Amino acid sequence: MKTMGSERRYPLKSVRVSLLFFFLYCSSLFAQINTDRVLLMGRNALYYEDYVLAIQRFNMVIAVKPWLGEPYFYRALAKFYLEDFQGAEIDCSNAVERNPYALNHYILRALCRINQNRYALAEEDYHKALSINPLDHNAWHNLVLCQIEQKEYEKADSSLDVMLRHWPKESEQYTMKAQVSLLRTDTVYAEKWIDRALDMDTYDGKAWGLKAMFQSNRKEYKEAETSLDKAITQMPRMAGLYVNRALVRYNQDDLRGAMSDYNVCLDLEPNNYLAHYNRGLLRASVGEDNLAIEDFNFVLNLEPDNTIALYNRALLLNNIGDYNGAIRDISAVIKDYPEFWEGYRQRAAILRKIGDTYGAERDEFKILQARLDVAAGKKLPVRTRKKSEHNIEDYAALVEEDTHEEENEYVSEYRGKVQNRQAELRPEPIYSLTYYRRTSETNTYIAFCQQLEELNGRHVLPQQLYLTDNVAPMTERQTEAHQAAINELAEQIEQNPDDPNLLMRRALDYYHVRDFENAVADMNTLIQKNGNDPMALILRAQCRQAQLEVSRTTAPASDLRLGYLMAVQDYQKASDIIPDAPFLYYNIGYLQIELADYTAARKSFDRAIELDPRFPSAYYGRGIAYILGGQTEQGLSDLSQAGEYGLYTAYNLIKKYSKEKK
Repeated sequence: MKTMGSERRYPLKSVRVSLLFFFLYCSSLFAQINTDRVLLMGRNALYYEDYVLAIQRFNMVIAVKPWLGEPYFYRALAKFYLEDFQGAEIDCSNAVERNPYALNHYILRALCRINQNRYALAEEDYHKALSINPLDHNAWHNLVLCQIEQKEYEKADSSLDVMLRHWPKESEQYTMKAQVSLLRTDTVYAEKWIDRALDMDTYDGKAWGLKAMFQSNRKEYKEAETSLDKAITQMPRMAGLYVNRALVRYNQDDLRGAMSDYNVCLDLEPNNYLAHYNRGLLRASVGEDNLAIEDFNFVLNLEPDNTIALYNRALLLNNIGDYNGAIRDISAVIKDYPEFWEGYRQRAAILRKIGDTYGAERDEFKILQARLDVAAGKKLPVRTRKKSEHNIEDYAALVEEDTHEEENEYVSEYRGKVQNRQAELRPEPIYSLTYYRRTSETNTYIAFCQQLEELNGRHVLPQQLYLTDNVAPMTERQTEAHQAAINELAEQIEQNPDDPNLLMRRALDYYHVRDFENAVADMNTLIQKNGNDPMALILRAQCRQAQLEVSRTTAPASDLRLGYLMAVQDYQKASDIIPDAPFLYYNIGYLQIELADYTAARKSFDRAIELDPRFPSAYYGRGIAYILGGQTEQGLSDLSQAGEYGLYTAYNLIKKYSKEKK
């Protein structure tokens, strides 16, 4: 017979086991939700270039779920942007190990390997990527460049044949075919491929640069200059094109034009050896001796043993009366070239100037001893020489590269900012509240908000709050400070739940650690308790927009539209309270462009410009709204106005859409 105790023991144990499993299930579910949230925060930080914060977030996910490939990939991407290519490669390998079917894992690892000059391994990664997606154009492009780097020209040619079958109407493949033909010393086929590339696309700057090389080799300098003009129009920041055009102009005796090109080249690439050397010679030829000495000083700092540059500097030092310096430099040249009779003649003349008759006669006697027949034996001077040629007799010749080598340009989604993976017709960023700003070289406009001044004046925030369209990424120490502040403020808010200043402070801290969801939640609470506070509305709108910016390529269109409409509504409520703030109407116009409501966007930008007629971003945004709405002429006019007020990026769009208009 069973006792009452024995009857109850089994059911109690069953309940305990059930509760244990329920607890474990809830814990795992909470961990899942928590890691997903941390991963999202890491991606937010990555998007906004807070790479240190992003790595911290991905570390947390990896510690909890080391079997996932995704956090390793994103951590690799953060390291890639920080140029830690070795660390990024290791993380990519971990991501591949956990998910060998993800295309991006191989693509990013290949780029890391390219940056470490490990082209064979990068080639392997591109082959794996192409086995997953055979029509990945960027992977094919970079595969060819890796094969070129390894001098596998036949393989590169075969890969280009495959690209031509897939994309027969793109000029890029024909230009690359020409490059491979050049490397195989087949100049006839190279020029044929270039002509085909230009037939396909007359705006192919690289093709025009190669075309100019062929024309220059045939001494068709005028035609080469025209080709280089077209190349520079398409690639205005390619320093080498200006060096090439300078040589072409020099060969047409356009010395000032050549010097102008060298100036532009050195603005783009201050350490360009050829530009400094050749500009020094040109400056010397037009009597700018002191400026020419500066150029040769630069060359000699790079190459202290460059005796040709040393001799040219000696001649210039003689011209400005620094005879001791000139003798020092010529003596160093003669030490390396003891049969350089022109050097002896120059040194003798300088020695006579300083009264050293014995030294001068000794040099002159050496010249007589050589029994040189100057009239019969002296060769005609050359205008240019190759960089590797060091004939001291050619000291007055301009220098050109030994061989024409195109700089390999690897195509990548991960170049520059994450949010700029594809060039898009979009306005400048919105104006946001932040503790951290950086100055911009292209947009010096300063937005003003009286309510922000008052908020800062009350000293309720831990530091100065700014309104800017150029938010600076944070350091690790700043990130940790915000995280610590969130923890401290949680206790203070629990004790004083109605204090709006505490909620504003914590929302800003959440915003800066890229936890936009919690920032919005705090602003919701503040607005519910205190009504429509303009600063709370602005902060809530910018947090919503920031979250949408990250997910704009992945979230459903309906969710994006609702999110943008909610952000617009917040800015409109703020503008009802602050009707004279141009930046609010600018932010509204930005979001209306995202909603494809170009007419409404133009009206918002109109209002911003009405309030401040010198607001460059508003002109830029309205120009984009016009272009997207099919009114290119009006758009170009606004872009021109934006450029006039200092937003120089407008000129890139003007160039592009002026061509399309034609």
